[in-house]
Amino acid sequence: MTATAVEAGSALAPTRFVDVGGTRIRVRESGDLAHPPALLLHGIGRSLEDWDAQHPLLSDAYRVIAADLAGFGYSDRVPGTATLQALADTALGTLDALGETRPAHVMGNSLGGAVALLASVRAPARVASLVLADPAGFGTEVSPALRVLGVPLLGRWLLGRLDARAARNAERSLFVDHSLVTDERVQRSVDIGRRPEFAQTFLEVATELGTVRGLRPGWRRALLAEASGNPAPTLVVWGERDLILPAGQLRTAARALPHVRTHVFGRTGHMPQIEQAEGFAALTREWLSRP
Repeated sequence: MTATAVEAGSALAPTRFVDVGGTRIRVRESGDLAHPPALLLHGIGRSLEDWDAQHPLLSDAYRVIAADLAGFGYSDRVPGTATLQALADTALGTLDALGETRPAHVMGNSLGGAVALLASVRAPARVASLVLADPAGFGTEVSPALRVLGVPLLGRWLLGRLDARAARNAERSLFVDHSLVTDERVQRSVDIGRRPEFAQTFLEVATELGTVRGLRPGWRRALLAEASGNPAPTLVVWGERDLILPAGQLRTAARALPHVRTHVFGRTGHMPQIEQAEGFAALTREWLSRP
């Protein structure tokens, strides 16, 4: 494998698949192989494209690896039921498949934040630090749309009816700046939603993590209790106007995690790594370069 560098303004490196214990996982890489590794994980029902804006902003200093979580994006499902643990283990296995054995800076948005946090608990020697963007796991509140999708039969019916209009409405809920709701993003959402792996994986993960009342407290409390004893330095950022996971959940993160730094991006929705790409990258780089 050769190193790939992505300079600001240049085309992104193409995606490819790696074998993780018999499961095909899709990745996009940038940066020199000698740079410290950074693993980027997306949210539920999303894909690695949610991190595309960060490649040209981080790849001069880091080996940037964005991955589709197992069963999401264009990655295959792992055998058996999709669980948070399976997603975390497969994410770490992706590093192994790429020959990356050094501790990685793991970044996660939404569900990807919970996966990153669990990875740091299950394999602390593999995680150098965490950067969590509007992560799941710090409160019970979640958007009504996601609560409804967590109802097994109703959720499966709704996911089976995903079309361009529904996808556009879902994208609009993610951003304050609706110019980011592009036709390309909408079409990708539709295409991914029509894959046979998508609905089953989405519903299994959503059912494990939440109910129609919101996120289940059990897994959150257990994860935060374990993470509180984990010394991984952690940066948690939130969009002030997040409609999916309210920004007030940042207060729980500040109380629950040691070595944590927090930041709120004003006039920003659920994906600050897209909506405030340069600010997010600058804050991340400053955090990761600390003594």
